[in-house]
This record gives sequence, C-alpha cells and structure tokens, in this order.
Amino acid sequence: MNSDAVERLRRDLIDYLGAAYFSGDFGAAMIEISIIERANEQELIYYARKFKFDLNRYLF
Repeated sequence: MNSDAVERLRRDLIDYLGAAYFSGDFGAAMIEISIIERANEQELIYYARKFKFDLNRYLF
C-alpha cells in the first residue's frame, strides 16, 4: 500500500469511527480514533479488517 492509500485508509477509519461517536458509542470510538491517528500501516490494516473495510479499495 502506498503512502496516499495509507492516509486515505486512516481518514476513512476516522470518519467511520466519528459516525459511531455521534451515534452514541462515545468512549470506545474516541479511544480508537486516537489510536488510529498514530497507527502504522499494519495497525490500520488490522482496524480496517476489524470494521470489515474492503481493502481492495486502497490498493493500486
């Protein structure tokens, strides 16, 4: 995954968790957002799989 794709995945994960935050799951979403903001590529892939993201969208 190139650096643009990694940053796009990071942005998409933060957006996804931001929606969870506003729908009522405040604590867990805020903790995971702070982790994702600092995560490396492998950690982002872990969270993407956890939230069932289609990783093919981030491959060129």
